[in-house]
Amino acid sequence: MQLYSFFNSSTSYRVRIAMALKGLRYDYLPVNIRVLEHRKDDYVDRNPSASVPLLVDGEMSLGQSLAIIDYLDAAHPKPRLLPQDPALRARVLEVSSVIACDMHPVNNLRILRYLQDVLGVSAEQKNAWYAHWIREGMTAVETLLQRHGSGAYCFGDAPTLADCCLVPQIANAERMGCDMSAYPRAMAVYAHCQAQPAFQQAAPRNQPDFIA
Repeated sequence: MQLYSFFNSSTSYRVRIAMALKGLRYDYLPVNIRVLEHRKDDYVDRNPSASVPLLVDGEMSLGQSLAIIDYLDAAHPKPRLLPQDPALRARVLEVSSVIACDMHPVNNLRILRYLQDVLGVSAEQKNAWYAHWIREGMTAVETLLQRHGSGAYCFGDAPTLADCCLVPQIANAERMGCDMSAYPRAMAVYAHCQAQPAFQQAAPRNQPDFIA
C-alpha cells in the first residue's frame, strides 16, 4: 500500500493512526500542501478532490479519510475501529462526524488561506474564526463523551474511529493556541492516546516529511 500524506494534515493523521493500530505497512509518499503540491495535475488526476490523504492499495485508489478508514476496517478488521454493535457504531460515527464534518472543514488550511488571501481578514480575525469553530465543535464532542463515552478511549478500552478523529483535531487546536481546559473528558482521552505506541508512530513529528 501507498499513502500520500502530509505530516501536519489532520485527515492524513487520522489514517496514519488507523493504519498504525492495524499494524499495516505502507510506503509514505509526502505531498506538501503548503506549497500546493496537492494541486498539481498529476496528483489531481489520482485524487480528484485535490486533498490528502490518498490511499493506493493495488488497483484501489481512494481519497477522503473516513472512506479510507472504512475501507481498511473492512479489509483488515483487526482491530475493528467501527464497532459491529449498531448503537455503539452510531455513537462512534456521531462523534467522528462532529469532528470530521462540522469542525475540520471550516478550519482546514485551504479555508484559512481563502479567508486571509481572498477575503482579506486579519491574522487576528482568522485566529478568532478558528477558535470559534473549535469551541462550537469541542463543546458538542465533550457533551457526547460525557453522556455516552466510557473507558480510557472515547468509547471503552479500545480505540475507535472517534479516537482517530479526536487526536489530530486536538493536536491542531493546541498548535493554534486554543484553550482546551473546558473539555476535560476529551483531553483525558487525548492524553491516554498520546501515550500509546500506535498514536506516537502516527504523530506528525515522526513522519519523514516533518518540518519543525
